[in-house]
Amino acid sequence: MDYKGKALTGLQAATCVFSLIALILTVVNVRDVLLPPSTKYGLVFDAGSTHTALYVYQWPGDKQNGTGIVSQVGTCTVSGPGISSYAEDPAGAGASLRPCLDKAMEIVPAEQQRETPTLLGATAGMRLLREQNSTKAQQVLAEVAKVIGEYPVEFRGARILTGNEEGSLGWITVNYLLETLVKFSFAEKWEHPRDTEVFGALDLGGASTQITFQPGVPIEDENTSVFFRLYGTNYSLYTHSYLCYGQNQALKMLLAALHQASRSLQVSHPCYPEGYQESIPTAELYNSPCVRAPGTPSSAEVLAVTGTGDPVGCHTAIRKLFNFSCGANRTCGFNGIYQPPLRGQFFAFAGFYYTFSFLNLTSHQSLKEVNSTIQTFCKKSWAELEKSFPQAKQFLPTYCSVAIYILTLLLDGYKFTEQTWSSIHFSQQAGSTDMGWPLGFMLNFTTMIPTEAMEDAKVQQPSLWAGAVSFIVLAMVAGLGGILLQCFWDTE
Repeated sequence: MDYKGKALTGLQAATCVFSLIALILTVVNVRDVLLPPSTKYGLVFDAGSTHTALYVYQWPGDKQNGTGIVSQVGTCTVSGPGISSYAEDPAGAGASLRPCLDKAMEIVPAEQQRETPTLLGATAGMRLLREQNSTKAQQVLAEVAKVIGEYPVEFRGARILTGNEEGSLGWITVNYLLETLVKFSFAEKWEHPRDTEVFGALDLGGASTQITFQPGVPIEDENTSVFFRLYGTNYSLYTHSYLCYGQNQALKMLLAALHQASRSLQVSHPCYPEGYQESIPTAELYNSPCVRAPGTPSSAEVLAVTGTGDPVGCHTAIRKLFNFSCGANRTCGFNGIYQPPLRGQFFAFAGFYYTFSFLNLTSHQSLKEVNSTIQTFCKKSWAELEKSFPQAKQFLPTYCSVAIYILTLLLDGYKFTEQTWSSIHFSQQAGSTDMGWPLGFMLNFTTMIPTEAMEDAKVQQPSLWAGAVSFIVLAMVAGLGGILLQCFWDTE
């Protein structure tokens, strides 16, 4: 064989070697890797006593210690009143949800909608309607369930939450948002914070109020005890919900007491600003289980209510709504309900925050400063208030009432003192996420969703892939060079 033939044979042999190496790198040297799971979504309707809101949440399919890392990615306020107001028009309650459901379908990817757990939770407004007329309450729930069921979601039901559920799920939300349950560490992973005290939660709605915290003593009344396991840690909590002691129902009880004390249709209201007047049908005042009517309310009777702007008289009248006495050798909140001694820091949201925010009292003012601000506000006449707050006219007459009610509830009811007042933080959001029971529900709900398995996939290592490409290119160059040489020699 001449040198030309040997050179050609060498090039062909090199081509075979390079091709074989490339084949080994691209086919044999492949390792198993795990692709991250898909993002999950969940929808929660918060059907409160005065309005309904829809929250859209998402979390990764691989959970942390059995619980998903959930974030709020959308919210929608339903037009109109709370669903309990549709007792005479149940279909209207369902129809009111459609615009927000349509908005949620724009957020959740179409391919994941049928796997999106969706729940409607109704709170104290529906608990009161159930007491009044359980049939009408069921009709309202059936209609909202019917409408939600028409959408391509995994509907998990519409139900009335217990007061303890509402309180304890709000507690979960508060502590999740404040990163006392789990946080993202510098090691770029989620972990339970060490030696971190959890916060208590104070919620004030329209028809109920809730207090939830982790006590430093064993809980004596099992009806006020709840247990959670989140992110691999156990939590034993005290919680209680006081039905009828939300701000709207409390104001109804207050006006009814003033009416019955006056024994006439002319009512002087110490919590309303001087010069303010309003007319209220007695049938409207006594349409709640929270308010005991002295007789059968007449639809023709109308109360003429006149404000007197007397904060001292207002405080006296509000205190009469409570029973602050406790049984022997027992600690309690009010109305004889057991409550262990307060412990730790608390976050007060919803009605607590909205009223104190309006009065600019959410910046850690002392109790003395809070009292002074409320007293000054309550002494202003209706003319002064209208001039100072032209944009707040709808709720302006009741801010004094609610502010004094909040002070009475926190100090005399829940037993905060001048020394522990600074432990209360008034806030409605952490970051861009709302405090309240819906997020807590979704967090707790994720413990019931199986952790999605990481998907197996065959993926080449980047460095080996680059090497394989290089060898393939060299093999092609060697092969092409051999062909060109052959052609050149054949022409000689």
